[in-house]
Amino acid sequence: MPATSEVPTRMPRASDGAARVAILMCTKNGAAFLGEQLKSIAEQSHTYWSLFVSDDGSTDATAKILKDFAGSRTQNVIVRNGPGQGVCANFLSLATDPSIEADYFAFSDQDDIWYKDKLQRALTWLATIPDDVPGLYCGRTELVSDDGRPYGVSPLFTRPIAFRNAIIQSLGGGNTMVFNKAAKRLLETTGRLDVVLHDWWMYQLVSAVGGAICYDPQPALKYRQHPDNLIGSNRGWRARLVRIRMMLSGRFSEWNKKNIAALQQVPAHLIKPQNSAVLALFAKARTAPLPQRLYYLKRSGVYRQTLLGNAGLLAATVLKRI
Repeated sequence: MPATSEVPTRMPRASDGAARVAILMCTKNGAAFLGEQLKSIAEQSHTYWSLFVSDDGSTDATAKILKDFAGSRTQNVIVRNGPGQGVCANFLSLATDPSIEADYFAFSDQDDIWYKDKLQRALTWLATIPDDVPGLYCGRTELVSDDGRPYGVSPLFTRPIAFRNAIIQSLGGGNTMVFNKAAKRLLETTGRLDVVLHDWWMYQLVSAVGGAICYDPQPALKYRQHPDNLIGSNRGWRARLVRIRMMLSGRFSEWNKKNIAALQQVPAHLIKPQNSAVLALFAKARTAPLPQRLYYLKRSGVYRQTLLGNAGLLAATVLKRI
């Protein structure tokens, strides 16, 4: 069963089969795999979608592939120029745009392959969330090589979904994320802040305000691993050790600094009081002398999803690398 945060629920709407979905895709020189991704979108069991593409200056055949796809579909396909400031800024340029309207919104990478029921599975859960509660669906992925060969799945996270986790760890990849209109309005309110990753930011923001989050243990897409991936899978001890090394090198500290600064710009009344307290304590834990660092970290209650990750967090705290 999917893991979910605790929020009020209701029965699904009778009209959810006709719910409008805006797919938010970012591209840059993605011609090698874009066709397969578009084909998997075209084959979705939920067909009431529009595709919004923000292209960050492709110089390959990406534009032609998108144009041909648009010409072959009855659904709307809109392509525009991206901000040219990297992947995160590109996705947020779409997600914070109030002119993009729908009932639900789905991030899409340019090089994955969606399962046919990817959208429908997310909508089935999102339909149970009250309209005024930000709702975010995410989950695991099937991992495939550059040439499409499967070799496993992303790690299964089992610890609770909460801001105390979100503040120091991303949960599900952006390519798995589907969210409701209330979450979209939340993004529009906060605007295009300088954050590390759009998917990590979604987890932080929705959990900070007490929204509903579903983490689906069943993969809904094939995630292609290749040299152009910004951040690869966290599968296996070797990959996790790489992240621990990043944590201890100081890179993790820079990420935390950037995300904390962004969270501090969110209107204070939107963040739940208990999460504001977690944020304040974690911020103190980053800069205080060693005994206080450990004290503030413990009081904040922050945690990562794995034993190794928490060991790395403790080591980073001792070494003042958080």
